[in-house]
Amino acid sequence: MQRACSNGELGHVSDMAIVDTFTKLIFGEDDTYSAKELLIIKALRAVDANVALDSHRDMGEYLRALGVREMIQMVARVQQQLVEDLLAVKGSAAALVEGAHYEAMNRRAH
Repeated sequence: MQRACSNGELGHVSDMAIVDTFTKLIFGEDDTYSAKELLIIKALRAVDANVALDSHRDMGEYLRALGVREMIQMVARVQQQLVEDLLAVKGSAAALVEGAHYEAMNRRAH
């Protein structure tokens, strides 16, 4: 089985990890979800308005009703959303660091 994340990071979530999370939703496993699974679920809510407000159980029913082609497309859309979310976080972090650096460089010594 493929590793769910590259280099053990949440930064890259594989399609296999997304499929595993979808499977967990489909079979109604309401145990605890890992941080990575919750990110995948959040991304699913973001890319499909049909499940935006659904419970995990309802999301599973929705996923179960998808055809194979639709499921493949959904995995790709969720993976793209995760990439976009990661880029947004990295961009925000870079801006914070640059802003802090600018502030530190412009402080006057008393």
